[in-house]
Amino acid sequence: MSARAGARLASLGFTNVYRYQAGKADWFAAGLPREGKEAHIPRVADVAMRDVATCRLDERGGDVRDRMRADEWEVAVVLDTERVVLGVVNAEVLSVDPAALIEQVMQPGPVTFRPNLRTGEMPEYFKKQGIRHALVTTSDGVLIGLLRMRPPEGAPD
Repeated sequence: MSARAGARLASLGFTNVYRYQAGKADWFAAGLPREGKEAHIPRVADVAMRDVATCRLDERGGDVRDRMRADEWEVAVVLDTERVVLGVVNAEVLSVDPAALIEQVMQPGPVTFRPNLRTGEMPEYFKKQGIRHALVTTSDGVLIGLLRMRPPEGAPD
């Protein structure tokens, strides 16, 4: 809650008052309860796939490619030790030089969205930008999950 709301509650005698400074997006990212007239509207954090392929900068492309194939992932998210997103790497890039370090072949600065974005806003953006996936991160860049646009029925995946 805001500093003003917290101060007011404390002035009314409440003792268990916390200021949640990170904001609504991070509240949603943490999966905490929502209320109000828009609480039922799905957000990207609600639908993002949490179990995604990840790797580190110092890994070899061939090792990451093999893990991705085993789990049928088309993209791996490059993370630091704090799970902050550094980039992404596509499976086809890893086949070119399996000995290359991820740091050398990754795409830095991938498209990311904050967890409080409405899911209804995504399809048009994906279509307009010509992308098939995007990451959901906290405001600090910590990975929450992956959004993947499904191809239309009957279209190749």
